Amino acid sequence: MADMFRPVAPPNLPDLVKAAFDKARVNGDVSYYPTQVAVLTPRSIPFQLRFSPALAHKPEAPKTKEPNAKPFNPFENPSPAMLVADLPPSHRLVLNKFAVVPEHFILVTRDVKPQTHVLEKSDIAAAFACIEAYRTDGRELFAFFNSGPHSGASQSHRHLQLLPVECMKDGLEDVENGGQWNVLADRLAESEQGLPFKVFATSTRPDMSPEERHGAYLDLYRHAVSSVLPHGEVPSEGEARISYNLAITSSSMALCPRTAEGTMIKNKSGEDIGVVSLNGTVLAGTALVKNEAEWDALRDNSDMLLDVLKGIGLSP
Repeated sequence: MADMFRPVAPPNLPDLVKAAFDKARVNGDVSYYPTQVAVLTPRSIPFQLRFSPALAHKPEAPKTKEPNAKPFNPFENPSPAMLVADLPPSHRLVLNKFAVVPEHFILVTRDVKPQTHVLEKSDIAAAFACIEAYRTDGRELFAFFNSGPHSGASQSHRHLQLLPVECMKDGLEDVENGGQWNVLADRLAESEQGLPFKVFATSTRPDMSPEERHGAYLDLYRHAVSSVLPHGEVPSEGEARISYNLAITSSSMALCPRTAEGTMIKNKSGEDIGVVSLNGTVLAGTALVKNEAEWDALRDNSDMLLDVLKGIGLSP
């Protein structure tokens, strides 16, 4: 009976996302920030580094005029230009207004729910419905979730972010080691591959029920909480006890407990040049910088990226 409530994404979801993104970009409803890209290989782990100088100057969210008014919520009543599709019974799909990856879209709850709460069965099921729609079309989708103050989260309304993997590969054909990169999370279910931060991962199967998928997520979450807070109960609902990132692909889930959003890096003279902040795309094997000094420093010394990665979570 439970499968009667399994959400089903539109079968032509990849086409819907592309059409909505292209139209919104032309009309100015979405801002797309092209990037330069390099692939670094610290500890032989192919890791995308992208640089978007324009993103540092993106517009800020509208500020409320009333001192006690609630902050602007772009997901509560999205404009028709940003809406990709409804995903009954409890979610909808909207475009990311500030996109670094083309066709970046977002899975949001129809009702306002906290980003800092443990994900519900419906959240995980809706994410997999989108992933399966892309898989049926011969494409892969990378989903990620940022929760807590150290995770890179920026909106309080619950949402998971969705990136077409082929769009994540834009520009890689023109750079050294570009062909080596693939989504990191898919390798983590087998091994942590020498990562300098702790990750909990598991393989998933296409025939898993919504209950099994949600249970797999909760197992990863409980392990992560216990690694940060060894004593005490780990509730399976309500406010999450730690900051973390979750990644979901067609074949795996990976969860990384976070203790910091980013790490300060220095130039060769030992001077601070900027904080490199990471969100859930770290579990894809990607990092984004907005500062040319950071871009140059990390490309000159890929071990510096290892230091950044060491600083965001627990030692393995």
